[in-house]
Amino acid sequence: MVMKASLQLKLGQSLTMTPQLQQAIRLLQLSTLDLQQEIQQALESNPMLEAPEDDDHGDEESTHADTNNDQNTDSSADDRGIDSGIDSGTNSGVDGTAESAAEASSDTSKDWDENENGPDWASENEIPDTLPDDLPVDTAWDDVYQSAPAPASSNGDDNDYDFETRNSPTETLRDHLEWQLNLTTMTERDRAVAHALMDAVDERGYLTSSLAEIYTGLQDEHDDDPLELDELEAVLRRLQFFDPPGVFGRDLQECLLIQLNQMPPDTPWVSQARMVITHYISLLGNRDYAQLLRRSRLKEDQLKQVLALITSLNPRPGNVIDRTEPDYVIPDVIVYKRNERWRVELNPEIAPRIRVNASYASLIKRADSSADNTYMRDQLQEAKWFIKSLQSRNETLLKVATRIVEYQQGFLDQGEEAMKPLILSEIAQAVEMHESTISRVTTQKFMHTPRGIFELKYFFSSHVSTDAGGECSSTAIRAMIKKLIAVETSKKPLSDSKIAAMLGEQGIQVARRTVAKYREALQIPPSNERKRLV
Repeated sequence: MVMKASLQLKLGQSLTMTPQLQQAIRLLQLSTLDLQQEIQQALESNPMLEAPEDDDHGDEESTHADTNNDQNTDSSADDRGIDSGIDSGTNSGVDGTAESAAEASSDTSKDWDENENGPDWASENEIPDTLPDDLPVDTAWDDVYQSAPAPASSNGDDNDYDFETRNSPTETLRDHLEWQLNLTTMTERDRAVAHALMDAVDERGYLTSSLAEIYTGLQDEHDDDPLELDELEAVLRRLQFFDPPGVFGRDLQECLLIQLNQMPPDTPWVSQARMVITHYISLLGNRDYAQLLRRSRLKEDQLKQVLALITSLNPRPGNVIDRTEPDYVIPDVIVYKRNERWRVELNPEIAPRIRVNASYASLIKRADSSADNTYMRDQLQEAKWFIKSLQSRNETLLKVATRIVEYQQGFLDQGEEAMKPLILSEIAQAVEMHESTISRVTTQKFMHTPRGIFELKYFFSSHVSTDAGGECSSTAIRAMIKKLIAVETSKKPLSDSKIAAMLGEQGIQVARRTVAKYREALQIPPSNERKRLV
């Protein structure tokens, strides 16, 4: 075998992940809030990028141009619209109105400044050499502060905004209990026991540790004067009168009894409710109303009144105070109907508005190879790539959302029961993209529709075959199950097998286990737990 060096020429194709492509993919999968943070970081790190101001002349011209384009939208809808009656575009024309108002206000102020008969500010602001002892005042203190009206609730049109309430930190259950403890007269010994009991309260308001365990933990802190278990019991009884009613209960039974004991004695059916909770709570939990009627010796009408009082109690009193911060969803796409055609637009409130700084870009010299010029040239190239990646993200998002609306027009017109089965590959073929790209576009992206705000992934679901040879979406089946359960008789709720049979009568063949899976996904309890006497 002869070993020798040789040159060979081969042809091949390969995909190279350039930095520009990597940046475009990364921006594509970011949510709206993450994208805004990414844009802010780019503005801070790249001097070639800037956020245009509303009063810029260049923006004014582009805005007026966009407004003219929107005015011609209806005339050219048939040319650029989708055959199924869906239009896509971007919203504009808002900034033009604001800029016109700004120009009008600036012209008004300019005319006022040039008025030769304006007030003589210098003569009015001169301070005399001597001031009298008693200076006259326009109003008296009592006239202003004695009968000051209470602040009215701010409406949407008012400029006042309750920032303190809006941005104040959420009060936890522990903070609420601490506040009440500070207002309660106690000895230092009892206050230490109260703090130990509060440490054992969970977010529901229940005491998760037994008194024996808390007593053992407090013994080490009071070696000189040992505590008695009765002292813990006495402090616990006082804490059980704290707000919200039912807090510091050791179990559900005690939590409900605490709330019943705090009701006025003349409350109707309170004694019977206390008797049912004390002796027959297990029967009540199993909804064994026949045994409950026989053992409690109550008539059916009486038991209905007792159950109505018990259901008005709060089994999780801590949830009333310990609320979590709400998560606000900003839609990326807005869908609305105009002239019997569904239109899809990007949300103008979150559309990124950045551009290349023309002043800095003009400083770059072509023939200059200095370090400063090279740095500015590289930053300019990165700024162009970043803006192009943002434009590509918006175009892809709008294209995918438009196709989704085209497929799911039945949902927009009729509701969840008209949802069609849809998978990622169908949208990928429609927009001529890869499934991974569609998955990135639909993750953490939301669509605002007349029926609510939904994540783009919500419109994708598997299918179930029907007797007619068609397909039914799993989302539509869940909506049917929810509708059947909503109209069922509370005394005799529908079982999973009965629901499967009722769906079969409509031509949808699903197994009982499939119905149970969809019902659990909807967080609907089984039939034995849905049974009601009233």
